[in-house]
Amino acid sequence: MTKALVSVVVPTFNSERFLEKCLLSVKGQSHPNIEVIVVDNYSVDRTREIAEICGVRVVLCRAGRSRARNVGASYAKGEFVLFVDSDMELTPNVVGECVAKMSSGFDAVIIPEFSVGEGFWAKCRALEKQCYIGDDLIEAARFFRRSVFESMSGYDSELEAGEDWDLNQRIIKAGFRIGRIDAFIKHHEGKLSLRETMLKKHYYGKTLERYRIRHPEEAKQQLMVIRYAFIKNWKMILKNPVHALGMVFMKTCEFVAGYVGS
Repeated sequence: MTKALVSVVVPTFNSERFLEKCLLSVKGQSHPNIEVIVVDNYSVDRTREIAEICGVRVVLCRAGRSRARNVGASYAKGEFVLFVDSDMELTPNVVGECVAKMSSGFDAVIIPEFSVGEGFWAKCRALEKQCYIGDDLIEAARFFRRSVFESMSGYDSELEAGEDWDLNQRIIKAGFRIGRIDAFIKHHEGKLSLRETMLKKHYYGKTLERYRIRHPEEAKQQLMVIRYAFIKNWKMILKNPVHALGMVFMKTCEFVAGYVGS
């Protein structure tokens, strides 16, 4: 399994800010056999230049995130495929631990994700993401046996939000096994603003109804303002009351923006 080829797919659009950090973290993995495919939506910044300097394959495609991932997977040669966003940084053992988990009979792997950034709202987001660690309803697999990913027809290209939840649920309902690892991903939020996060949720809300119709029971819990994960981690939240209040306010604003978008 240490020789297994892993294809890492990174969708991009004007992603120059964090892309180099992302690609270098992929190239710095302890697992030795990795190919990287950047699927770029015709960026007008230095995205393609950075990708070429890092020595990775670049595929141009006018597509949203979900379709871009599927396009990248269609070029993949690896036995396994990992989907990474351009603002994510992998810790060194992510791919190695995922491959090892697959050797234990799993078909997909959830990788814990921690949020890092600057300013008050980024710290609120970091607290939120920390609450989700180990939550099967919120976290979703991003490392797959390629044959399993293809048997599921990949991500739903009509979904720009909930596409990871959707694929995760379809994999479970098809009888495949999803595991977890300890190595984690850092998600770089930068200097997050409340306006920025609301605009993003408004955009995501435009396709979220499609997910809600397909997975109504799961959606009831996943799309709540106060999620079970917050109640479960109440001790951690009480230790940081200021950012906890900010987190609830932010989630409320995002909920309203997503509802308006839908």
